[in-house]
Amino acid sequence: MVSRVIPVDPFDLIIFGGTGDLAQRKILPALFRRFCAGQWHEDAQIIAAARANHTAEEFREMVAESLRQHAPRRAQDSRALTRFLLRVDYVPLDAMTAEGWDVLSEKLSPNRVRAFYFSVGPSLFGPLAERVRAHDLATDDTRVVVEKPFGHDLDSARALNATLAAHFDESQIYRIDHYLGKETVQNLMAVRFGNMLFEPLWNSQYVDHIQITVAETVGISGREEYYERAGAMRDMVQNHLMQLLCLIAMEPPAKFDPDAVRDEKLKVIRALDPVEPHHIVRGQFAAGPEGAGYRDCVGNPRSTTESYVALKAHISNWRWAGTPFYLRTGKRLVARSSVINVMFKDAPHSIFGEEAGRHANALSIRLQPNEGITLKVTIKEPGPGGMRLVDVPLDMSFAEALGPENQDPPDAYERLVMDVIRGNQTLFMRGDEVEAAWAWTDPIIAGWLARGDVPKPYDSGSTGPGDAELLMKRDGRRWQGIKP
Repeated sequence: MVSRVIPVDPFDLIIFGGTGDLAQRKILPALFRRFCAGQWHEDAQIIAAARANHTAEEFREMVAESLRQHAPRRAQDSRALTRFLLRVDYVPLDAMTAEGWDVLSEKLSPNRVRAFYFSVGPSLFGPLAERVRAHDLATDDTRVVVEKPFGHDLDSARALNATLAAHFDESQIYRIDHYLGKETVQNLMAVRFGNMLFEPLWNSQYVDHIQITVAETVGISGREEYYERAGAMRDMVQNHLMQLLCLIAMEPPAKFDPDAVRDEKLKVIRALDPVEPHHIVRGQFAAGPEGAGYRDCVGNPRSTTESYVALKAHISNWRWAGTPFYLRTGKRLVARSSVINVMFKDAPHSIFGEEAGRHANALSIRLQPNEGITLKVTIKEPGPGGMRLVDVPLDMSFAEALGPENQDPPDAYERLVMDVIRGNQTLFMRGDEVEAAWAWTDPIIAGWLARGDVPKPYDSGSTGPGDAELLMKRDGRRWQGIKP
């Protein structure tokens, strides 16, 4: 099966912070892969801007090296690499002064989409937005892309929204959460709303509970200062896990339209109950073969910042009343794995007797690293004699089901950046959605600060603190294993 490439119109993409890690590791390689796929016109151009005083040629050499490292298969094609680099330019520019803005203005093309990518810290969103307007760089076809963290709490998120809204319409603002660009995440909607098989069962009558796990083997190297301020709750739960929860729990939108989809996601967030203190587990990784413990990494022997969070949430609406959602995420865990497990209820009555055991269906949607979907069903164990039941998986791996050409699925940024150029906001967060997520998250954080909660230590390379297992065990349930 060969995916269809739909070209986009010529554009100017301006990357503020173009020399930074995100631009070099993710944004530019994503653009290069889309260029090699023939998705964007060679009249388009990429203009990087940063304070470093590079020439355009020096910057192209930097980009070439990044592409060889982060898009090695494509970068082996020297002709494609050369053609791509011809579309890349650079402007030394200071977001806090007028320096460089006139030069940038002269490089922009008229009558085409202009996308300004703020690949910088949130403190620069306002000054950049103000100067884009002040130097008349914005047009009716302008889009502004901002990266997380989008605020530190509800008040700061509101302030950022107000700052951007002072210069751009909401329809021009694209708040990126790269999880929404993953192929499997998008397939959540296809699985739910494109198959009659699942949607009639997608409710509290048939679903016992849902588990959402985002486990990482890496620590916080290179992000110590940021992580000590944020912690796992702000860094992962408020955005990534919240988005997965919304896509799993939301009602069918009237159509596959940006505002229709985001309206339904917003309803889920607003229907979330406050989380009880005994339904939250916080952890902090200890030293191990993988490296130093969290407190040593941040240089604070009394740090109370969590590198792991597990919690139980409830959604108060007709579809999900009484069905718990268990969320967990952590650093330095046993494997890198992002998976959603939909655990269905037992059959109301077993005709096979107690010796056959208890069996229930489960749908596992693997987001990374081995993207795919597994449906666990119950069958008879082969052999003569009694009726012995076993659970077996109906397993679909994207790489196997869609053919060898799909074994290297597009990176999330490839889809998201192209959607920015198309003007499609479906996979981007709206301002009220971000604020609603913070309104739910803030009381949780305020609660453990008021109680003086200290994260539980857990071994690096484990599944997290033991209290997380107890969170499930109290309910007569257990976590599904974290598998690579």
